[in-house]
Amino acid sequence: MSDTETNRRPVAARNTGWARAAAARLARSNVTPNQISLVSIAFAAVGAALLVCWPTVIGLTLCALCIQLRLLCNLLDGMVAVEGGKGTALGRIYNEFPDRISDSLLIVALGYACGAAWLGWLGALLAVLTAYVRIFGGSLGLAQDFRGPLAKAQRMAVLTGACLAGAAETFWHAERLSLYAAAIVIAAGSLLTCVTRTRAIATQLRGQA
Repeated sequence: MSDTETNRRPVAARNTGWARAAAARLARSNVTPNQISLVSIAFAAVGAALLVCWPTVIGLTLCALCIQLRLLCNLLDGMVAVEGGKGTALGRIYNEFPDRISDSLLIVALGYACGAAWLGWLGALLAVLTAYVRIFGGSLGLAQDFRGPLAKAQRMAVLTGACLAGAAETFWHAERLSLYAAAIVIAAGSLLTCVTRTRAIATQLRGQA
């Protein structure tokens, strides 16, 4: 197994026919994996703006859609790079940095949208820390650990669900309880993920010793 395969996030959708077809089509085009990664930031930025500035039924629903489109870009950029053979020397930078920016934009926006900005900033910090712990393990020569309980995909699933639940909430009250609950879950779950990954690293290092 190559280093790229070892340090690649396991995603079930990567093996689906529609994903393979979309990646193959993009690989045949002039679109590069790095461009797809940058588009993911654009979707996250639009979603964050909708979350903060237009938390209505339509705005929250569109935010949920933007989150899913951001994840779709995250799926396809790696497939176009690896399966499509269009990887570049800077691919690893584009694979990591846009994810951290997108996570931060959406989670910080979540904090402001639910009236607890500090919780959004805390969640964003802990989300970035989960990636730091994963990459730190890789720097020690270990396989990068993508386990949860709240890795990127799970964080975005929680936020997507909260946006849809928040859209439904607007029909009977103006409070954003779903968004507030999601901010708590993302912060707490990210912290637990950091602990889980750190303990796994420590276990492997003890085993090597």
